[in-house]
Amino acid sequence: QVQLVESGGGLVQPGGSLRLSCAASGSNLRVFQMGWYRQAPGKQRDLVATITRGGEIKYGDFVQGRFTISRDQEKYTTDLQMRSLEPTDTAIYYCNAVASENWESSLMWWGNGTLVTVSS
Repeated sequence: QVQLVESGGGLVQPGGSLRLSCAASGSNLRVFQMGWYRQAPGKQRDLVATITRGGEIKYGDFVQGRFTISRDQEKYTTDLQMRSLEPTDTAIYYCNAVASENWESSLMWWGNGTLVTVSS
């Protein structure tokens, strides 16, 4: 199975910054897209940002220039730099990848999530 391991969550004050990282691993891995989603308590899981192997980037409407996604295609990692964080950004952030192992069909994979809390 493809494994996604997130790191970098934690507590940050409003207006602060935080950087999340995610690393994908697997056997004969091919990663087509990586990204981040988030889920606040009692709410649905929303797109934060995705980046394809070709470099196409998509952000959720709420990002409004505050977040930047990047990836290292050779290392199968993706980072999410978050700035100007607001209490409404408090959520569990999940790493996501569209990837395949051992030349099988690609599937969508999820990490276990990392908690981001924005509070004074």
